[in-house]
Amino acid sequence: MSLRLSSLALLFAVAAAPSWAQVTVTDAWIRGMAPGQKATGAFMQLLSATNTALVGVASPIVGVAEIHEMTMDGGMMRMRPVARLSLSAGKPVVFKPGGYHLMLMDLKSPLKEGDAVELTLSFADKDGVRTSQQVMVPVRALTAAGPAMKH
Repeated sequence: MSLRLSSLALLFAVAAAPSWAQVTVTDAWIRGMAPGQKATGAFMQLLSATNTALVGVASPIVGVAEIHEMTMDGGMMRMRPVARLSLSAGKPVVFKPGGYHLMLMDLKSPLKEGDAVELTLSFADKDGVRTSQQVMVPVRALTAAGPAMKH
């Protein structure tokens, strides 16, 4: 195959590729830990340019990372893992204490205020095409409630 034909084939392959979901991550933070604690939560806001879904999270400093949801059930707050969280185009999804959050478990070392943690967020579009996005997330004090409100 000639160089010109190869270049043309590559151009068509790129043009035919699906558009990748673009997700903006803002107000990301991780709650600091008490001595001996092996798990904590990560919080943020996700805003997708297209309909997509958050389908996973990973980090080199944890054994297990999951998407979680807290809900009231029979007067008790319950936490459960979520395999897939839909993100509608243009509609922010807020991860906050008492709601959706990323659960980081079996941490290899304790986290303290001022640390930064690499998280890899995995997304899947309507056709099942997966993409990933790495973010560095600061650790806040154990008593932190979240980012300051913007007015």
